[in-house]
Amino acid sequence: MGVATGPIRVVVAKPGLDGHDRGAKVIARALRDAGMEVIYTGLHQTPEQIVGTAIQEDADAIGLSILSGAHNTLFAAVIELLKERDAADIKVFGGGIIPEADIAPLKEKGVAEIFTPGATTTAIVDWVRANVRQPV
Repeated sequence: MGVATGPIRVVVAKPGLDGHDRGAKVIARALRDAGMEVIYTGLHQTPEQIVGTAIQEDADAIGLSILSGAHNTLFAAVIELLKERDAADIKVFGGGIIPEADIAPLKEKGVAEIFTPGATTTAIVDWVRANVRQPV
């Protein structure tokens, strides 16, 4: 695989049955306004749909937003599917209502970063720029 060129590409997704997407839309807009290409998948996405979209769109990262409490199951499923599909190089980060006690186990499973309520859009944009490939 060669060196990726162009803007950083991020899939922003709402896994599971969570129907609240305001935060995901705010993050998608902030990433877009920072010069990244953003693909927003919409509500009620399965891990398979999210990973499929990320691979089809040649994404550099997946941002998962969840408020339903199913983060341990759904985030892990996305990580596992990326591994199965030879796409583990796609970074996964997440945000939403995630208890502090769940953050370390999620990172051990392969989630690169977790943003909890109160994280600023600037902090998230800066993290993506610093931790996902740099545009050429």
